[in-house]
Amino acid sequence: MSRDNESLTLCPKFQQAFAILGKKWNGLIIQVLLDGPHRFRDITEKIPEVSDRVLVERLKELEAVDIVTKDLDETCQLNCGYMLTEKGYDLEQSLVHIQQWANRWITL
Repeated sequence: MSRDNESLTLCPKFQQAFAILGKKWNGLIIQVLLDGPHRFRDITEKIPEVSDRVLVERLKELEAVDIVTKDLDETCQLNCGYMLTEKGYDLEQSLVHIQQWANRWITL
């Protein structure tokens, strides 16, 4: 596929999607939460390379864009963990396709 020297104009929504999903750890956090709600410590066990500080930051960022929400215990309003919103679960097929691409093309 060839491109001329014209500047490439990307859709702002596409750019924003990659700004969110392309941020280190966000894809893995979403992948973990696809299995259902997880407590903070469970996420750190599944992604041990991420520091607690960065994980807190990423979870807040994903909450701010309505991909993740806190799973509250309705009886006492305690934070029982984190879970994906409908918007977050809607990323599942995209992540499946990325995993398929990685399996085919990424060598370690």
